[in-house]
Amino acid sequence: MLTVEQAKAKILEGAEAVAEVEDMVTLYSAGKILAQDIVSEIKVPPLDNSQMDGYAVRCADFAGGRRNFPVSQRIFAGHVGTELDPDTVARIFTGAPIPPGADAVIPQEEASEMEDGSVEFHCDPKAGAWIRRAGCDIDVGQTVLKKGDRLTPPALGVAASIGVSTVKVYRPIRVSLFFTGDELAMPGEKLVEGGIYNSNRFVLRGLLHQLGCDVVDYGNIPDTFEATLEAFRKASRKSDFILTSGGMSVGEADFIRRAVEELGKMQMWRIAMKPGKPVAKGEVRGVPFIGLPGNPVSGFVTFLLFAQPLILKLSGRGQIDVKGYILPLAFDYKCGSRREFIRVRRNGAGELENYRTQNSAVLSSCTWADGLADIPAEADLKKGDLVTYIPFTEFNL
Repeated sequence: MLTVEQAKAKILEGAEAVAEVEDMVTLYSAGKILAQDIVSEIKVPPLDNSQMDGYAVRCADFAGGRRNFPVSQRIFAGHVGTELDPDTVARIFTGAPIPPGADAVIPQEEASEMEDGSVEFHCDPKAGAWIRRAGCDIDVGQTVLKKGDRLTPPALGVAASIGVSTVKVYRPIRVSLFFTGDELAMPGEKLVEGGIYNSNRFVLRGLLHQLGCDVVDYGNIPDTFEATLEAFRKASRKSDFILTSGGMSVGEADFIRRAVEELGKMQMWRIAMKPGKPVAKGEVRGVPFIGLPGNPVSGFVTFLLFAQPLILKLSGRGQIDVKGYILPLAFDYKCGSRREFIRVRRNGAGELENYRTQNSAVLSSCTWADGLADIPAEADLKKGDLVTYIPFTEFNL
């Protein structure tokens, strides 16, 4: 059997981002993947400015203990003042440029306005105090966002702060999705005896949409070779990636294997992990393909560990790895011969609690949990032992 790392490496081997790049208005590009670096042509902030509402002052004017000064000008954000007259101060507001000649700001809480319009200060200024220097956030020539970055709301704000009105992004990848199993029905349909509702369709569609994919959903495919072959033919004409669910276990009808091998090539893998041992990888007329197991939790976990990294790579993402965190268990756990990814959630003490069952058919465990605990094969763990915890937020969930 392959290790998780070996399987992931084989899946990602040779994968490259889609070639098509689009120009998009920055305001409407949330969630897109950058296709080029963004380099600033300006400083942010462009001028020294005040961090506080207060008074711009010249420190030298306070020599000898003087504390009372007339106000010579008022400067609001978006307006540039004139050079500060000697022995005067400027009323200044947060974000307003520091006038020439001033070298500090005294917050308004440290000042009192007098009846004659002058200001009495309660402290001496310190040179540079409460001044935000030009370029302290972003300098000219600085790469603020990199090719492969996802345009999160803060990233959009950074792009806007340097005046970028349009960005070059990768077009969303098209993913064809279908499911096998005559027992599958859609919510709203009457269940036949022995039938089940196709929860995997909703899970996988949701995961794909959260990754920004354009989904071509063929739904449930009849369990025949001809129907499976036709689904793959259609998918290969319209897609950058093909994803299926079901038909992976030993002993099931091998229509997926036969159809893929007729149109391309396929490898069936047994991965040393639980849940989700059987996973298929291949290509159909040059389009990469992954087949996930039909058990709901198995399909969910193998999507996160194997399909998602490939989708991110095809989408142009630079960062595709997830981060794990070391946390203690709040329970004893004995692992079998395969590495396990069990559903857990953090409690108030920062420990990981275990769901009541780790059965791969119990999808409700994934709504209860907030992440996966990575348990080494053959491990005999006790409460308080440390394990690697991968929160679902690392998978954009």
